Amino acid sequence: MATVVGLRFVTAPYGRHGRGGWGPKLPARVGWLVMESPAPLVFAGVYLTGDHRADLVPLVFLAMWQTHYVQRTFVYPFLMRGGAPIPVVLMAMAIAFNVLNAYVNARWVSHLGSYAAGWLADPRFLAGLALFAGGLALNLSADRTLRRLRAPGETGYRIPRGGAYRFVSCPNYLGEIVEWFGWALATWSAAGLAFALYTTANLAPRAIAHHGWYRQQFADYPAGRRAIVPYLL
Repeated sequence: MATVVGLRFVTAPYGRHGRGGWGPKLPARVGWLVMESPAPLVFAGVYLTGDHRADLVPLVFLAMWQTHYVQRTFVYPFLMRGGAPIPVVLMAMAIAFNVLNAYVNARWVSHLGSYAAGWLADPRFLAGLALFAGGLALNLSADRTLRRLRAPGETGYRIPRGGAYRFVSCPNYLGEIVEWFGWALATWSAAGLAFALYTTANLAPRAIAHHGWYRQQFADYPAGRRAIVPYLL
């Protein structure tokens, strides 16, 4: 709740919302790589200490987590076109969260949780996996659309169009929220649910801020487009 309230009044100062007064900064690619690295690395390290690390279902969860975070950490930064510098203080907060979040989720799936192989046929797992895969696909597709708006070397902004951008300003954020609710359902865990709720608390206010920014910057911005939830928000 504190995250939702805070981010509704103070938009995190990076990307299009970057501004002074937040101390030293690092280039976007470097900052992103550094602050996201704990998510795949800490998760892998903690996972390998778990009693269930060689069991089938935890290995599937390991593959799901790393599919997202290897791309997000070690591929996405090098696909960026432009990108404003990231304040070190924000990087520090992201690192702290990623360490804690990776530890809690890895500890659950590889040690504290107990999953028989039959869990892979459970409707909760299957629905969660479908949401995770669909959310990931939406996130990657939306990011690709944004990248294609800029030619190499360009740094300005344009109105994204097509695909899920017909309905919302930030389908990349929507995809990530759906993805982690899928993870919560597939793992059927408090750790996964806490992550999904925090992701929503973090990204929904930013999507609203993006939506407002687009409307201020572009007089011809599509009137029927919502911020993050089609037809609603």
